[in-house]
Amino acid sequence: MFVKKGDNVKVITGKDKNKEGVILEAQPKKDRVIVEGVNIVKKHQKPSQAAPQGGIVEQEAPIHVSNVMLIDPSNGEATRVGHKTVDGKKVRVSKKTGEVIDK
Repeated sequence: MFVKKGDNVKVITGKDKNKEGVILEAQPKKDRVIVEGVNIVKKHQKPSQAAPQGGIVEQEAPIHVSNVMLIDPSNGEATRVGHKTVDGKKVRVSKKTGEVIDK
């Protein structure tokens, strides 16, 4: 998977197209990510110890990783991701600018 938790991404297709957000959770086995403020769904919550009120809560649902693009930190534009070996370490590289994304 080309994105990690904490990355800034842009949604490129679907009902939330062109929205940007931070990845809250990555699910590599399912090829899905949860992006902050994207794909909001309503969930009916029973009262519990943690939420004694219960009711209808809004939360982010996972979207497929192919529907997001990583935002290049150097220029703020969406870019594809390549991989390169630098000092014996595999790092992610922006296809647009050629700069290393991982610190």
